[in-house]
Amino acid sequence: MAKRQLNRRQNWRIEKIQGERAARAAKRESSAVEALEGGDLGAEQLGLVIAHFGVQVEVEAQEGELKGQMFRCHLRANLPALVTGDTVVWRAGNQGIGVIVAQLPRKTELCRPDSRGQLKPVAANVDMIVIVFAPMPEPHANLIDRYLVAAEHAGIRPLLLLNKADLIDDQNAPALNALLAVYRQLGYPVLEVSAHHGDGMQQLQAQLDGHISVFVGQSGVGKSSLVNSLLPEVNLRVGPLSEVSGQGTHTTTTARLFHFPGGGDLIDSPGIREFGLGHVSRADVEAGFIEFNDLIGRCRFRDCKHDREPGCALLMALEDGRVQQQRMNSYRSIIASLPESSY
Repeated sequence: MAKRQLNRRQNWRIEKIQGERAARAAKRESSAVEALEGGDLGAEQLGLVIAHFGVQVEVEAQEGELKGQMFRCHLRANLPALVTGDTVVWRAGNQGIGVIVAQLPRKTELCRPDSRGQLKPVAANVDMIVIVFAPMPEPHANLIDRYLVAAEHAGIRPLLLLNKADLIDDQNAPALNALLAVYRQLGYPVLEVSAHHGDGMQQLQAQLDGHISVFVGQSGVGKSSLVNSLLPEVNLRVGPLSEVSGQGTHTTTTARLFHFPGGGDLIDSPGIREFGLGHVSRADVEAGFIEFNDLIGRCRFRDCKHDREPGCALLMALEDGRVQQQRMNSYRSIIASLPESSY
């Protein structure tokens, strides 16, 4: 069934109601913070945001006698929005409740536009983005390339992870091998695993140890199953593929950070079917296609759109095989999706 289109007045009314609800929640939260700060609070200390729950966050104490313990914390009104992975300064209160008083600068920030086109952080201080895909739902190079552009833009190392390798058969193997060959040729790290059977999971764990990683990818590719295999005690809920759409069903509702016994952390984020890049420029997209690095700026015309222009360095590289058609198709699709202000 097609989605019902809302007119401008209906959208305005929905936004107005949501704004009023948010204002009431913020007022209640402010009162809760004032009540806590009016009592006895512990000394300021470092904490790590483990999960986000509306107007509260779950913080893990990073030092002192409370190290390793979890606390639900209110936020002071002057603080920016926090996300999983943020390092904060907080003060402990009574009954496992605390107050966050400051946010430390983020080393990296993974963002995506929300439904209104506003840029929204997904995770902070991540140093590896694990792009998960599977034979089913069918992987698309364009979505993988969007994640790669986002990773390059954020300065985060990518790892391409084909899960459900046990579902590879004679029918889908040629397309999957061709897809992976393109990324292997470009030097991207690629792993093939099966969370269900355990194949390749030791190699994946070795890649994750010592890093702060985030899993991203379509719903249904098995991100929660991967977490369950890596961290059996977590026991995340796993959903089946939809029989109607063939897409995954959302089982993760909030980003959450987990610790590996051997060191390193993993942030499991809600499934993302489409990853918008409305916050990046044309130059950012070109920088995300690493095989373009030695070609950009070498076209005959300075304003070359890399379409049909004579003397285009990218088109010449496409002809002689230095650029793959699969990647050029993705590049053109991503560029076409950017707002005109990004050009």
